[in-house]
Amino acid sequence: MPVKPSEKEEEYFIKIELERKKKIEDEKLKKMVEEDRRKLKELHFMRCPKCGMELGEVEYRGIHIDKCFQCEGIWLDAGELELVSRMEKGTLDKLFRIFRK
Repeated sequence: MPVKPSEKEEEYFIKIELERKKKIEDEKLKKMVEEDRRKLKELHFMRCPKCGMELGEVEYRGIHIDKCFQCEGIWLDAGELELVSRMEKGTLDKLFRIFRK
């Protein structure tokens, strides 16, 4: 005759099974989030946040400035605004002249 597990044993095994299933679901979610992030980057990489057209990159004194030639938007990556803000006034004026219509 089979031995029936006690309530505590049964609870223990149920908790173990739930933790295993939760771990599997967490891994699925993590993979899905990573895949979505990769797809979004692929869709939006070097695209204008304003109009969606392709961005061109212009290098000025070591700073890579992204420019949309459709809507004339200018976009800076992380840290580039700080580099621009440290430029001398004359250098900054030259930079702005480059991008004026």
